[in-house]
Amino acid sequence: MRLTALDEVAERIKLKKNQGVAEARAIYPLLDVIEEDLAADRRLLEGIADWCDRYTPLVAFDGKDGLFLDITGCAHLFGGERAMLTDILSRLFHMGFDVRGAISSSPGLSWAVSRFGDGGVIETDQMEHVLAPLPVAALRLEEATVEALKKLGLKYIVDLLSTPRAPLARRFGAQLLLRLDQALGVEEEPVSPRRPVASLSAERRLIEPIGTEEDILALTGQIAQSLKASLEARGAGGRVFELVLFRVDGRVFRIPVGASQPLRDPKHIASLFSERLQAIHDDLDAGYGFEILRLNVLRHDPFNATQGDFEGSRQRETSLAAFIDKIAARLGADCLQRFQLRESHVPERAAIAIPAMEGLQAHRKAEEGNPFPSRCERPLRLFTRPEQVEALLAEVPDGPPQIFRWRRMQHRVARSEGPERLAMEWWTDGADAEPRDYFRIEDDAGHRFWIYREGFYGHELPPRWFMHGLFA
Repeated sequence: MRLTALDEVAERIKLKKNQGVAEARAIYPLLDVIEEDLAADRRLLEGIADWCDRYTPLVAFDGKDGLFLDITGCAHLFGGERAMLTDILSRLFHMGFDVRGAISSSPGLSWAVSRFGDGGVIETDQMEHVLAPLPVAALRLEEATVEALKKLGLKYIVDLLSTPRAPLARRFGAQLLLRLDQALGVEEEPVSPRRPVASLSAERRLIEPIGTEEDILALTGQIAQSLKASLEARGAGGRVFELVLFRVDGRVFRIPVGASQPLRDPKHIASLFSERLQAIHDDLDAGYGFEILRLNVLRHDPFNATQGDFEGSRQRETSLAAFIDKIAARLGADCLQRFQLRESHVPERAAIAIPAMEGLQAHRKAEEGNPFPSRCERPLRLFTRPEQVEALLAEVPDGPPQIFRWRRMQHRVARSEGPERLAMEWWTDGADAEPRDYFRIEDDAGHRFWIYREGFYGHELPPRWFMHGLFA
């Protein structure tokens, strides 16, 4: 067992990371050791990352114990870069975290200064001066590369800056020079946010925290009203919204809702969150209240404003969409589903179940000029997996069965129609897949079935019969 992290007291008595626990106890017998919980550490880091969303939506993870914040265009909202950094560090300190941070135009330099330097704000013209005295480990190199550099006497970054680049590249590869250029801002380094960036966003920062559902919904409607102009300017309406609630103690709640058609109406948007809040009422702990409310538009589609006709068809469609949105917001997007046709002639693959919200949009697009391909008559009930039947008497070579047994019951065929031959999809089923001959049949009791024959009579293997659906 080895030490993976140290507190301030352990650092003062000269304990080190990766040191054996037995050796550490020999140095300090009263040492208190807690087993590492990586999952809990990750949850804590995710909680801090959620809290940092109040400063910028572009928050990325940096290993097990760090975060990258892209604050481009955000610093002026907090009084400038220095005031922003001071606010972040002081707030986290009062939450009980020992945090260091740095702001620069390079993610690599900010990482190096916050972990191996004194932190702070580094101006562009000071980047090389600040980076030079730091150890080579500040370049985020592999441990083997750092040890090899130290053996050559290259212990600090200033030593690398004064060394010709060609020999370094031959000896240590291009990664060393890439990390050096990234720290100096010569090479761009992207920061990947942990969450998708909202296409539109608006928020309210409150002087007095709120905690009741009525206050949350009222403020959500006001924020949605401020987003309406931006949606109109884009000619779009929101399809997926997210309400983000920042609690006073730092915890963040994210409440997503979806709509079956693009929305701009603030009252309708607020009503969706009303249903959602009722569904998660027990899980939403307001605590001492929420100090920031943010409304994100995660997805938007073109908004087609259509005037209603005298028959009221547009009103009926709107009522259906509102009903679907209300139920989906309360019980989840998958609670209501509808079938959507696919480009496949194999019956079990010709349709899939999708959320009703998505299905309503697909149905509307089909009516606007993209109709689904027509197909022959299909049964009302289609089995997910065809069930094998025993044909006791069948017309050879391509006729329907005259008598068959299915689910231990024998049926005598009175009428039949077919065959309808369907070839299987070779790119899915393989080139050797047998075609199917489908028959619509009716027995002497009036029951109607949809069965098919797989294979042909006269081949090495006899054909097999399957029940695929029921008409009535």
